[in-house]
Amino acid sequence: MITFRRSTPIVVAALLGIAMLQPQSHAQTWPEHPIRFIVPFTAGGANDLMGRAAAEGVSKQLGQPVIVENKPGAGTVVGADYVAKAKPDGYTFLIGAAGIVTNSALMKSLPYKDSDLIPVGMIGLAPSVIVVNPKVPASNMKEFVAYAKSKGADGVTFSTAGSGTTPHFVSEMMKDATGASFTIVPYKSGSEGMTAVLAGNVDGTSEASIVVLPQIKAGKLKAIATTYTSRISAYPSIPTTAEQGFPGVQISHWAGLFAPKGTPPAILEKMNAALQAGMKSKDIVDKLVPQGIEPAAGPLPQFVTFLTSEHERLGKLIKKAGMVAE
Repeated sequence: MITFRRSTPIVVAALLGIAMLQPQSHAQTWPEHPIRFIVPFTAGGANDLMGRAAAEGVSKQLGQPVIVENKPGAGTVVGADYVAKAKPDGYTFLIGAAGIVTNSALMKSLPYKDSDLIPVGMIGLAPSVIVVNPKVPASNMKEFVAYAKSKGADGVTFSTAGSGTTPHFVSEMMKDATGASFTIVPYKSGSEGMTAVLAGNVDGTSEASIVVLPQIKAGKLKAIATTYTSRISAYPSIPTTAEQGFPGVQISHWAGLFAPKGTPPAILEKMNAALQAGMKSKDIVDKLVPQGIEPAAGPLPQFVTFLTSEHERLGKLIKKAGMVAE
């Protein structure tokens, strides 16, 4: 995967793997038995849902069952470490998220090397949505920033799912882009953070579309903006941060597929092709889009480019904001 160093050998290796594919007997017969997708989160969240959709789509393409196993813990480290140390035979993959490219910058040490995991392909995106309690006197980014500044040094309270999570990045991006203050209130999960906003204990948060859209539609939360690059297909009335003059506030909850280092390049190519076909199938699209998830499978070089951009962009923010994992 991508490292937070000037040298990014895994990017080179991934691209060379595409350009120098060689016939391999193992790859020609793969897969011969069920495949496992390891989700480093608990069941029910955006990453888990995208992983299960990918498993369904890939299974249909490859003609073998794809079993999803949840191995949460330590900010995705438990699941990532499990896959990093798995046999690189094409039967164990990781449903990775942003932590895969940020943990090495946020944490003092990891039980695996960044280069122990290599990219296979993007799966999908659950756009992040900035939401507030309906009592907060703001309906858009400019009003929300003005309200935060009116609160002085403490600003508004903003819940996160813990240090280094997407809501945490959103709060730091808003601080950097606006100069307003945000008092971060960490919770154990995104759902707990959202519940705190619903109860009025916290002013606002930013969470995955699949988590907050039902509450927005019910009038229990007020949407300020989506931090995705375009409006959400399932709820196009929510403007983006960029449309409102804050292009620097940009991030999403994404899921991508990773494999242990040493997995044959021909298998990676076959898996990427199966992933693209599966995620573009009508059944999967019809299942995910209404929930606020945007299928985004594409060629491996496209995924590598995305990872490179994210590691550089978020790495700078981590350093500037002094972000560390708890």
